[in-house]
Amino acid sequence: MAGKMTRLEKQWILYDVGNSAFTMLCTTIIPIYFKNIATADNLSNSDSTAFLSFTLSLSTILVAILGPILGTMADTKNYKKPLFVSTFLVGVIGCMAMAFASKWLAFLAVFCIAKTGYQLSLIFYDSMLTDVTTEDRMDEISSQGYAWGYIGSCVPFIASLVLILGSDVIGISGGMAMTLALFLNAVWWAGVTIPLIRNYRQIHYVEKVNHPVKESFRRIVDVVKGLKHQRKILFFLLGFFFYIDGVYTIIDMATTYGKDVGISDTDLVLALLMTQVVAFPCSIAFGKISKRFKNGSLIQVSILAYFLIAVFALQLDKAWEFWFLAVCVAVFQGAIQALSRSYFAKIIPKEKSSEYFGFYDIFGKGAAFIGTTVMGISTMVSGSSRYGVAILSLMFLVGFFFFRKAEKEE
Repeated sequence: MAGKMTRLEKQWILYDVGNSAFTMLCTTIIPIYFKNIATADNLSNSDSTAFLSFTLSLSTILVAILGPILGTMADTKNYKKPLFVSTFLVGVIGCMAMAFASKWLAFLAVFCIAKTGYQLSLIFYDSMLTDVTTEDRMDEISSQGYAWGYIGSCVPFIASLVLILGSDVIGISGGMAMTLALFLNAVWWAGVTIPLIRNYRQIHYVEKVNHPVKESFRRIVDVVKGLKHQRKILFFLLGFFFYIDGVYTIIDMATTYGKDVGISDTDLVLALLMTQVVAFPCSIAFGKISKRFKNGSLIQVSILAYFLIAVFALQLDKAWEFWFLAVCVAVFQGAIQALSRSYFAKIIPKEKSSEYFGFYDIFGKGAAFIGTTVMGISTMVSGSSRYGVAILSLMFLVGFFFFRKAEKEE
């Protein structure tokens, strides 16, 4: 990277460090903890997997509905920071509130609210990239965000593991250990976000209007109509819809799938911790490689790698295979997310970044309800989650096709 990172770039990256702690909980400890709650309430493994899948789907549907509306409003002068803070607080408070939900249905309800707040905050956070850095630095700053998010999330995660696995030695109950872990991660998330909240200033914006909500709907319609003339953005979003759906479903459902095929809780947690550590240097490496190779070429390599990962997962039934798969995911997980974020930031109007990132979230995290819903339905109907994984592998191929079309557009 030409020159050192600015203070604001570092503070922007810190939010990745904070929210990644919550993401780590969502993909490791929370699914295992929920599975144990569900088992205690006499819910079968297949049904608990299905209900968790449906909860994740509901959360992403809510984001798909609210994202474009709030994203469009956030482009209005001085609106982005308040909306970011509001949704971030919903996530943080929801993370703490999960500690008080002892029944499986109540736990899923609170989890859905926390997950929705977290995902909405990312719309505003991602769109801040156009304000905190310059276009020539976007690929590497975006990659640095994911990289430090992976390694930074390990700090509260390891502390959480010590509390949960060592609860007997410490002299506390398992429930109290989980409560402390949830509070610890929420405080970590909030603490590292404060510098960004204090210093971020919205540079690119549209002027205030008398009726911002009504204006948001009008601008949403304009964007949708305009996409047929912005073919590069349209084809990118279509490709992104399919390939990132697969990526996020793998992230959300990895521990649940591993548990279903017989991998132990310890192997699941330690393998996913290792994923975070390996993803750190790999994300930074892809950010630096993007200076020498086209962003689009690196994204295509990552999509094909994920297709092979999904195919390999179909026969997974041993602990070493799960560890091997975790390493493969770690190599490409940060790259495909970071480079997609910066790729999109470069091809959209800067003053409408939140508006467009609202759609980015629909086609991204909002679209993940398809993958999680497929996993839920296929598991409930067949009694096996492998059928859902087979469909995920096809999504990567469709995503690759549309991304190739985007690359051909100028």
